[in-house]
Amino acid sequence: MKLYELTISHAAALLGRQELTSQELTLAVLERIHAVEDRVGAFITLNDELAMAQAEIADKTLSEGKGTALTGIPLAIKDLICTQGVRTTCASRILENFIPPYDATVIKKLKATGAVLVGKVNMDEFAMGSSTENSAFKITHNPWDLSRIPGGSSGGSAAAVAADMCLGSLGSDTGGSIRQPASHCGVVGMKPTYGRVSRFGLVAFASSLDQIGPIAKDTRDCALLMNAISGYDPQDSTSVPEPVPDYTGFLNGDIKGLVAGIPREYHASKGLDPEVAQAVNRAIQTLQDLGVRCVDVSLPHTEYAVAAYYVIAPCEASSNLARYDGVKYGFRDKTAGTLMEMYRNTRSKGFGSEVQRRIILGTYSLSAGYYDAYYGKASQVRTLIMDDFTKAFQQCDILISPVAPTPAFAIGDNTDDPLTMYLSDVFTLSANLAGIPGMSVPCGFSTKGLPIGLQLMGPHFSEGNLLKTAYHFEQTTDFHKKKAIL
Repeated sequence: MKLYELTISHAAALLGRQELTSQELTLAVLERIHAVEDRVGAFITLNDELAMAQAEIADKTLSEGKGTALTGIPLAIKDLICTQGVRTTCASRILENFIPPYDATVIKKLKATGAVLVGKVNMDEFAMGSSTENSAFKITHNPWDLSRIPGGSSGGSAAAVAADMCLGSLGSDTGGSIRQPASHCGVVGMKPTYGRVSRFGLVAFASSLDQIGPIAKDTRDCALLMNAISGYDPQDSTSVPEPVPDYTGFLNGDIKGLVAGIPREYHASKGLDPEVAQAVNRAIQTLQDLGVRCVDVSLPHTEYAVAAYYVIAPCEASSNLARYDGVKYGFRDKTAGTLMEMYRNTRSKGFGSEVQRRIILGTYSLSAGYYDAYYGKASQVRTLIMDDFTKAFQQCDILISPVAPTPAFAIGDNTDDPLTMYLSDVFTLSANLAGIPGMSVPCGFSTKGLPIGLQLMGPHFSEGNLLKTAYHFEQTTDFHKKKAIL
């Protein structure tokens, strides 16, 4: 096995026994990035010198018998999480040269563990998209088939892990932006409970929906990353002061007697690809063989989720992105003769078409005379969706569903059809509306060799249960061990 193919847990064991140095591991990862980046297009900013300097410090820490499970481990960061002194672009021209003066809380936490941050990875601009085709800088390609999308908006994060360009990464999930690319790239991704991980230093898209989470090669690595980034943060008013368990402690025992709900609205969806349905059904049978009891449940307001989400999220985006006006920071059009021209030109040139579309949708929905009809109604639907989950979890411990209705589609297939693109999040965005945790674990492949993910969802702060279920599923399958060939 090549060094860059190691999992975090395996690499940590080698580092701890002094059988490997972080500098050797980091150099191997950087060489891998330079070897395949021109084909994958995962990185916006690469920090070779900084990463090697961090690796040298990590080796010193490890030589003293200190360190954590992440000390010396090369990780990649989605480019909307602020990194002090390192460019943070949100894959947008309007922030192309923005260098934050501070670290996001999750970055502080990772640095405290001694992790090595190799660079910032590509995404849909301001996290608005499901394919990573909306980046202002490049299109990221799926390592399993370079003609296909890696998913979005955390496409760079998932592609980098799948292509062994890092040992793990951080993404963000507003409507499925961790789980969907994890599914398409054959890796593990988790959206934590809203409030479980600090959003301080996360550039906001939709503040009531955004959540930072890990993408990893397997479930144990996902648990290790969750240990590092979770916890209360007084700098984030939405952070919840809930104790953080050791998530690796859930990866033992068995799952006999666990009750899994099968939402009929998800599994009977008209747009569900037969190969995805087949892979998910086989995964359900595997879990039943492990002692999981499956019951039918209903989430009756699912059909309204996409419509509600695409009112609420653009409304919040319209508000959050109003700050990019060419005055305070970021890109500024210097050709305008008046203030209003400067505002208009800056935002027209700085934002891409998808971001402009969502700002217009949100601004219209929040305008006088339409607020109650759109945002007000969508908020009421959100409450009904939350109630659906509450009732479902009275019958079961977790929910099982597909992550995405189809395997990864070809680059360019849906760029002129925003509605079809939006519908690719139909199985994931309800978890964001309800604030519950969800994760994707590899569960199969299409006949064309494209990965398919299984989605697990649970009540608030049930990440441990999801990780335990995913871990036991991994122990009896080898989907997560298969590698994309580049």
